[in-house]
Amino acid sequence: MDAISQKVEEQYVSSSLFTGGFNAVTRAHLMDKVIDSEISHPQMAGAKGSSCSVPGCDAKVMSDERGADILPCECDFKICRDCYLDAIKTGDGMCPGCKEQYKTTDLDELVDNGGRPLPLPPPAGMSKPERRLSLMRSTKSVLMRSQTGDFDHNRWLFETSGTYGYGNAIWPKEGVIENGKDNDHVESLELMNKPWRPLTRKLRIPAAILSPYRLLILVRMVVLVFFLAWRINHPNNEAIWLWGMSVVCELWFAFSWVLDQMPKLNPVNRATDLNVLKEKFELPTLNNPTGKSDLPGIDIFVSTADPEKEPPLVTANTILSILAADYPVEKLACYVSDDGGALLTFEAMAEAASFANMWVPFCRKHNIEPRNPESYFNLKRDPYKNKVKSDFVKDRRRVKREFDEFKVRINGLPDSIRRRSDAYHAREEIKAMKQQRQKRDDEPLESVKVQKATWMADGTHWPGTWLTTAPEHSKGDHSGIIQVMLKPPSDDPLQGAEDDAGMLDFSDVDIRLPMLVYVSREKRPGYDHNKKAGAMNALVRASAIMSNGPFILNLDCDHYIYNSQAMREGMCFMMDRGGDRICYVQFPQRFEGIDPSDRYANHNTVFFDGNMRALDGLQGPVYVGTGCLFRRIALYGFDPPRSKEHHSSFCSCCCTGRKKAKFSTLEENRALRMGDSDEEDMNLSLAPKKFGNSTLLIDSIPVAEFQGRPLADHPAVKNGRPPGALTIPRELLDASTVAEAISVISCWYEDKTEWGQRVGWIYGSVTEDVVTGYRMHNRGWKSVYCVTKRDAFRGTAPINLTDRLHQVLRWATGSVEIFFSRNNALLASSRMKILQRIAYLNVGIYPFTSIFLIVYCFLPALSLFSGQFIVQTLNVTFLVYLLIITLTIVLLAVLEVKWSGIELEEWWRNEQFWLIGGTSAHLAAVLQGLLKVVAGIEISFTLTSKSGGDDEDDEFADLYVVKWTSLMIPPITIMMVNLIAIAVGFSRTIYSTIPQWSRLLGGVFFSFWVLAHLYPFAKGLMGRRGRTPTIVFVWSGLIAITISLLWVAINPPQGQNQIGGSFQFP
Repeated sequence: MDAISQKVEEQYVSSSLFTGGFNAVTRAHLMDKVIDSEISHPQMAGAKGSSCSVPGCDAKVMSDERGADILPCECDFKICRDCYLDAIKTGDGMCPGCKEQYKTTDLDELVDNGGRPLPLPPPAGMSKPERRLSLMRSTKSVLMRSQTGDFDHNRWLFETSGTYGYGNAIWPKEGVIENGKDNDHVESLELMNKPWRPLTRKLRIPAAILSPYRLLILVRMVVLVFFLAWRINHPNNEAIWLWGMSVVCELWFAFSWVLDQMPKLNPVNRATDLNVLKEKFELPTLNNPTGKSDLPGIDIFVSTADPEKEPPLVTANTILSILAADYPVEKLACYVSDDGGALLTFEAMAEAASFANMWVPFCRKHNIEPRNPESYFNLKRDPYKNKVKSDFVKDRRRVKREFDEFKVRINGLPDSIRRRSDAYHAREEIKAMKQQRQKRDDEPLESVKVQKATWMADGTHWPGTWLTTAPEHSKGDHSGIIQVMLKPPSDDPLQGAEDDAGMLDFSDVDIRLPMLVYVSREKRPGYDHNKKAGAMNALVRASAIMSNGPFILNLDCDHYIYNSQAMREGMCFMMDRGGDRICYVQFPQRFEGIDPSDRYANHNTVFFDGNMRALDGLQGPVYVGTGCLFRRIALYGFDPPRSKEHHSSFCSCCCTGRKKAKFSTLEENRALRMGDSDEEDMNLSLAPKKFGNSTLLIDSIPVAEFQGRPLADHPAVKNGRPPGALTIPRELLDASTVAEAISVISCWYEDKTEWGQRVGWIYGSVTEDVVTGYRMHNRGWKSVYCVTKRDAFRGTAPINLTDRLHQVLRWATGSVEIFFSRNNALLASSRMKILQRIAYLNVGIYPFTSIFLIVYCFLPALSLFSGQFIVQTLNVTFLVYLLIITLTIVLLAVLEVKWSGIELEEWWRNEQFWLIGGTSAHLAAVLQGLLKVVAGIEISFTLTSKSGGDDEDDEFADLYVVKWTSLMIPPITIMMVNLIAIAVGFSRTIYSTIPQWSRLLGGVFFSFWVLAHLYPFAKGLMGRRGRTPTIVFVWSGLIAITISLLWVAINPPQGQNQIGGSFQFP
């Protein structure tokens, strides 16, 4: 297909809505109107253009990057895609206007391209998969020149006399073409002598902090051993039951603390150098004279499922922050997964694509941060600080006005869609009645019932979920949908111009936008669609066919890019020496809209700044579901390169140097491998059993592997790629490619494959993110934690108590499922480091601590009720042990604050919510998991009542909303029991003949310890201005009465109205 035909085909693809699925024909519906508002950007689907001049045809004319008509004939006859193809194929290449032969079919001669060199034409007869695979071939042939006589840089990249043993492309001297080994060696030495600069640095924690930290861990472990031994050898014979329960709980707490503390022995910090990244990949070099970006492509996944729970405006702002990211435009592709198949989400994405026409160039022109318009315009700092361009104020006001109108359109979409659907439905009913009258002239008319559909802006049925559900149009039953909202950008920068109103001047700004694709996978009854993990795997397959970025960044719809250079920071790790063994780069989660006191530890800084930094010093942090940059082939289930060389088993330490050299040679020539033995190499002929029967998907695998390799700019870089290999233009989209993408998002595609089992996101757990990361580490991959100076991503978190508890419940339930599955760290392979295995073991075990924690929270109350304590007497030995254990945990917390950067208040909030969650959500998760494993019964804890939260002026109004849930019963019970026990203990001690003050003080101290941890929970129950739900008072009263009656029944008064000593009832 010639150049102009390919461009015409791509425009047709970007303006068509593709649908299809199981037992359904794949159709492409050409949409001349995507949304009701006007579309101006030429990359966007439904962009306006001239009509075809061929009689009887009203299709749109092909347009260039600026939206101007492309006219293939000198007579300027306007012709559309289909008519042009007909003229080429059946009309002997004659123009329908002037009846003369088309003189050229080369698009670059029809469009003014500023004198850019022509791209390398693909070899004749080569199929699309072969052209992709040709990137990996490097032949040593004579220097080739293009037909114009100019030096052909693209051909030179792959047909040089250079040595590629380490991926080094050697540039010969001017006019000299030598194939001798001596010349290659001399020139390679020149390249080797050039100073090599790393992209990343590992910053170790100062020894003045880390050494005492490790010493304190050792001291506390020794003290715990002696303390537990002393506790076991000194039982309380007067209350052996109380002593027994306390000792069992303390043994478990010590074991749990060791599991949590051991992986923290080697925390590290890391730093990146973006200047070196730019120098290596984006500045002119010998191998890249034009200075085009040599960075690999990134496919960004944004997932959403329900526009009612996840507002479209939030998702649209996330999309806009992605489109405006500081990364080569032609290397980015954004895929939005709408698992609900809602027209509301579809049109909101179209509106976002339309607004991006103004927002993205504005961000590039003035270096806007953050590039989420909602967050940017709500900044509480001076927006004009450090802005040097004179027209910034004018531009900002114009964009702010447009953004306000954009929000109005987004918020008005539900009513707009409903009104439009009602109007079309009324028209269909009138049409049906007319048809009925024509068929039955004299018979009485019956009422006509027409299925109420949801209609798109162009007057056709929406193929996804309808507002009024119908067969094949509901959330669990609809066709697969793919719409290219923004077609792939041109390969070279496109400078803008001053707009028609003369308000915004983008004359020196690149106005191109990254590719944006709407995807809604097919859903049918009777299929397990595997929730978010299934949606992510559908995006992996569709993106592999359409753009095949070697790296994948996944974001939740409410997590936007706060640092526009975040992807460059992550790419520094992937492209550095040894980066080919990194499966993913995890960024910390940062949240907005959290109350200043962070009552329920929503920021979770102890985990993100403490635990994750510590894991980074081992095999890498766990995957936490969002803000993660993946290597695509790691998601495909392949082993890391040189996995035998890095194998850490005992046998590998005994191997001879010859055997290691053999492994190194094998691994150098084998980049794709599955399994543990050398015989289990990746055979692409067996790939359909693993990846499905899509040829394009299978052919894209080695291409993604090659393009994701680090740059071979140093002999120490193994498994590298030649510099300049990724500067060639991308392949254009065609209808067959998108049709193939439709087939791989069908509900039947994963049948009898390894998707969800070994390939992609792993199924079978609520926390599919942790399991997916675990599988990669289990195969020997490493991960990296990237903490940027400016937060990479920001999102939202529930600040309401009940919502927070349900969030923790979901996480804990997933951990219990992991513990009872084959993903238990006890079954991990020898490729996983021992401390990493302990960390994953703790992930599966921590919810079970709730059983012992809830018992231990009742022990102070039981001690006060019974008049006994967990020890016989509060002797010096027990108090010394208690003091040392307390001091060591406090000192450890101080040192942890030092190396992690968190604050003591955040540490204390985390401790408080650990007890709140442990006595509520974690316990429910254990119960839920046990019932599921033992009896196959699934229990869901749902909200039953709601109160308060109607103050719209308060930013944190949701913090005071009290929603009753059964998860609140255990903490309320613990609080009431301990409060009553304190009162009873004081009463007994004061009025007893021989007061036992030591036992009282011990019980009261531990009761106050429990109540101090539960203080945020109690504060959350109070709501605001007396809005506590009545059910809270009812439960508290019932618990108090029940406990009082139980105590009276267990320890009745000695006389008729006497309790304990001389206390008398009034």
